[in-house]
Amino acid sequence: YGVTECGPVVALNTPMFNRFGTVGRILPGIETRLEPVPGIEEGGRLSMRGPNIMLGYLRAEKPGVLEPPPGGWHDTGDIVAIDPMGFVTIKGRAKRFAKIAGEMVSLAGIESLAADLWPDRLSAVAAVPDPRKGERLILLTQKKGASRAEFQQFARSHGATELMVPAEVAYEEKLPLLGTGKIDNMAVTRLIKERFAAPPAPAQ
Repeated sequence: YGVTECGPVVALNTPMFNRFGTVGRILPGIETRLEPVPGIEEGGRLSMRGPNIMLGYLRAEKPGVLEPPPGGWHDTGDIVAIDPMGFVTIKGRAKRFAKIAGEMVSLAGIESLAADLWPDRLSAVAAVPDPRKGERLILLTQKKGASRAEFQQFARSHGATELMVPAEVAYEEKLPLLGTGKIDNMAVTRLIKERFAAPPAPAQ
């Protein structure tokens, strides 16, 4: 289980204890805490502490000063569910969720729908503030002629909720990429906020 700042592995599947779709069970000696997330019915935001969790942060504004996590608890930033047998299922990164009308919506889930609808083109989604619903979703795609109506019809046919339908779908010839070739989500978010931050004008 790769929580970057936690250091060594903290959960794994073994030949004896293995469950498909999970990252395994938390290793002995590691404590976990799930903090409720509004709109997430199963699971929560995972914090951990134990002997193999990092000692703290070194920040540029405080050279040489080690800042330990409060109470030893490290906030992983992951939204997870832990079943009665202790198997951990990662639902996504907290920053990859948007809060729409009080419900948490997975951005990765929306991108997965877009990838199934337009498999030969890249797509990425981000949220911008919305005065009525808290946030609204904007989907950028390299698919020419893509429309919100097309996405909505596809999403409905695959059992997705209406909240997973972006408020806007826009064509973008080139999406920001990382050196690995994957979508640069931070750059996409900046691009969308610069272009779509202002809420649409109310209907006359």
